[in-house]
Amino acid sequence: MFPTRRLARLLSLCLTVFLFGAAAAQASEWTLVKEESAVTFEATQGSTPFTGRFENFTADITLDPENLETASIRAEIDTASVKTGAGDRDGALPSSQWFNSSNFPMAVFQSQKVRHLEGNKYVAEGTLTLKGIANPLALPFTLDIDGNTAHAKGSTGIDRLAFKVGEGEMAAPGIAGLHVTVHVDVTATR
Repeated sequence: MFPTRRLARLLSLCLTVFLFGAAAAQASEWTLVKEESAVTFEATQGSTPFTGRFENFTADITLDPENLETASIRAEIDTASVKTGAGDRDGALPSSQWFNSSNFPMAVFQSQKVRHLEGNKYVAEGTLTLKGIANPLALPFTLDIDGNTAHAKGSTGIDRLAFKVGEGEMAAPGIAGLHVTVHVDVTATR
């Protein structure tokens, strides 16, 4: 039979290990700070460059730089929330020829792996699903963590035709560029 003092120490140790484990598990969960985050893009119409943004998006982020095997990033972007500052383009982009937002309201990025490159540089490798079409996507990003706040910034390029965005007559490169650069600038808190 254990002496009372020894049992108390064992229970205290078990409780400490349990609480530390729960805190460590929570430490890698991040909540998006929407007002400090942005998903933007650069493209061309004809030969004229333009920029745009998506006003509505969410992200579920689990990331601990010391334990990347458990990392998971899932971002959902409301394609109907696209804004470029040009009324005719903003009206056309959610249409069936472009994003087809009524049938495919969300573009979804789901990571399968997050790798550390060097310093504060990482890459999230996963799948982007847009208009019901899933293609592999790598998103290089920088990550800076200060206490309970994380700031990540990254960019990647996509071929819009790989997702059938701008089909038919819009597929011609002279009408709209085939290459789109997507930028993410995310602030999150623990």
